[in-house]
Amino acid sequence: MCGIVGIVGQENVNLELYDALTMLQHRGQDAAGIMTCNDGRISQQKANGLARDVFRSRHMQRLVGNYGIAHVRYPTAGNSGPALAQPFYVNSPYGIGLAHNGNLTNTHEVNEHIYKTDLRHVNTDSDSEVLLNVFAHELQKLNKLQPTADDIFTAVSSVHERVRGGYAVVALIANYGIVAFRDPNGIRPLAIGIRKGKKGDSYMVASESCAFSSNGYELLRDVAPGEALFITKEGEFFSQQCAENPCLTPCIFEHVYFARPDSIIDGISVYKSRLRQGERLAAKIARERPDHDIHVVIPIPDSSRVAGQMVAQNLGVKFREGLVKNRYIGRTFIMPGQQQRKKSVRQKLNTIELEFKGKNVLLVDDSIVRGTTCQQIIQMAREAGAAKVYFASASPAVKYPNVYGIDMPSANELIAHGRTDEEVCQEIGADWLIYQDIDDLIAASMDGNREVKAFESAVFTGEYITGDVDDDYLNQLHAARNDSAISSKTRKSSDEDALVGIHNENDTTSFA
Repeated sequence: MCGIVGIVGQENVNLELYDALTMLQHRGQDAAGIMTCNDGRISQQKANGLARDVFRSRHMQRLVGNYGIAHVRYPTAGNSGPALAQPFYVNSPYGIGLAHNGNLTNTHEVNEHIYKTDLRHVNTDSDSEVLLNVFAHELQKLNKLQPTADDIFTAVSSVHERVRGGYAVVALIANYGIVAFRDPNGIRPLAIGIRKGKKGDSYMVASESCAFSSNGYELLRDVAPGEALFITKEGEFFSQQCAENPCLTPCIFEHVYFARPDSIIDGISVYKSRLRQGERLAAKIARERPDHDIHVVIPIPDSSRVAGQMVAQNLGVKFREGLVKNRYIGRTFIMPGQQQRKKSVRQKLNTIELEFKGKNVLLVDDSIVRGTTCQQIIQMAREAGAAKVYFASASPAVKYPNVYGIDMPSANELIAHGRTDEEVCQEIGADWLIYQDIDDLIAASMDGNREVKAFESAVFTGEYITGDVDDDYLNQLHAARNDSAISSKTRKSSDEDALVGIHNENDTTSFA
């Protein structure tokens, strides 16, 4: 999962790009990058780390220009290192930089075609670099010295024909402006913001609308599935549908876990959807456990807090903050290596014993993925003196891996894969466990925008909407994502970084 931003403004956009990245930092804490263009010269700074660590005042002084793109990333399948930080860049044609959120499901096939037919070299195993080279090749085929908006839309249409999966993209074309597009299913989010000004309008394209307000932008609308935008460096705005059969099917896990609650995605308030998740979860608890003896509801911070409040309110029991979060530990379900995840849970959360001692506690979380976090938190609750520990998930059982841009583990490492709810309950050590029903989860989001007819929810159902995910693909995914493979790749990446002596100080580059 990553966060992307593109801005065309009336003056230097470097600080606005940085501010937007800090608002999207929850979407990626592994690496960050900014690329800007001024008088045809592209400047870039990218490295591993949080945005606040990657960018210094000396970098911002070099990142001049009234248009640029930026990116924050999580490692994909455990892959990390400065070489994989985005944006990526190719010098032909025109000079193009690209940042991408999502995952292509036919990367191997396209990569082979790029090498054998397009005669292009891909330097990393990132599908974002593959996507960049496909886009660059399709633009180059048009053989235009000065591409028009129609030329760019033609190239994007060809990209949609060649690649499959989930993707939201921002790209910078030197001397021309910013391009943005979204996959034909609209799986990954992408929104447009506008700021009116005396000198002209400024535009921002970002993964989430929460990035807009800090820079004075207003949400204009979401980018439609299959749609492409072209905003010239002078601020002219063009848009066109570039896919043959677009169908909005956004990822529902954004509403469950990833997105900030202050974001609006495809016309749906993430905050309101989580409120409705809590209401429906409480209704299920009341149906299945009418004689429950819950004394207090305690959310597992942060993304389950909103749902937990509604569970408590609708059940008529107390809501308490019994777990204190360390803000300086990253999201644990996506961390490579089981030992690192276990250590991080204990570092991330601490109990307030007064809220647990002698009480029957209902812990509410947004989801259960590996089970590492909830298993340890249940144990922590018992150590804090809880009489009984119940567990509720605001989403259904996660039984299948995500293939569209969330670096979720392979199926064999998902605690609910091949297990009944009762077996999961026993594994995590709860007194009883209850999951949200899939129909209720979908309704909780759909109630926010009735025009959205379906959601990408394969992690719960195993039904992949692109139609190209079979057992062979999932087996390959398992080989890349299982803990042993991730540990090997992490060690290799660390060794390579040490070998070349990469340091943040040396990661600023300019392209003539």
